[in-house]
Amino acid sequence: MASPLGALSAMLLLLVVALAKNCEATAMHSAIHAVRRHGHKLKPIKQNKSNFKSGPWRKAHATFYGGGTDSFGGACGYKDVVQQGYTLNTAAISDVLFKKGKGCGGCFELKCVNSPKWCKKGSLFVTATNLCPSNPSLPGKEHFDIAQPVFNKIADYIAGIIPIQYRRVPCNKKGGIRFTIMGNPWFNQVIVWNVGGAGDVVSLQVKGNDNVKWTKLERDWGVTWKTSTHLVGESLTFRVTTSDGRELTSWHVAPKNWQFGQTYEGKNFK
Repeated sequence: MASPLGALSAMLLLLVVALAKNCEATAMHSAIHAVRRHGHKLKPIKQNKSNFKSGPWRKAHATFYGGGTDSFGGACGYKDVVQQGYTLNTAAISDVLFKKGKGCGGCFELKCVNSPKWCKKGSLFVTATNLCPSNPSLPGKEHFDIAQPVFNKIADYIAGIIPIQYRRVPCNKKGGIRFTIMGNPWFNQVIVWNVGGAGDVVSLQVKGNDNVKWTKLERDWGVTWKTSTHLVGESLTFRVTTSDGRELTSWHVAPKNWQFGQTYEGKNFK
């Protein structure tokens, strides 16, 4: 027969073990929450996610043109489409799509249609980086002049001109929006590139950390914007608005000692 003292000792031992397990579980639970708050494995909350959706299919025609990575950016002002992440999947677009530079940066899906002799299966995704001047001999107002190295993904070169279907699609970019600041203290130019979401920028504003209040820049040409506001010596914040009406603010992306000719990275639309 067990003594009362022995039974009491056993009960105390079980209580200690239970408390230890409970503390261990509580500690583990707290640790998990700490990882969720501070850890690197869990993604942070995404802010200002673009709601840009693919548009309807429309009819157009396409041709191709030759050039280099530094010329396919042409009228939009991209310096080098490969170095800037656009690859060679680019196209010059007709006036009705270019819209005096407002169409620069928009992304499209193209498919060759109604020409079984020349068409290939699949789609080609391109970014609008150049202007294709109007040509009365080409049918229709909506036209894509595709960079030659990628034209043969949807049709044989020998076709020359092909009927296509196209639609606007979201631009999927790696990293943040880039702001390249050019000019001088009395005339500032900002080249905005690597824009996700809708891709085409309709408004750019800048704000300093001291004297410069929110200031709208004017489109100089393509993806280059300009202002005569004195920005030197201030930390710069940029606010980008795309054609779908979404805004994204990148706070203090350029430090007070920013330099002309340098590129600074902000947030991006998804």
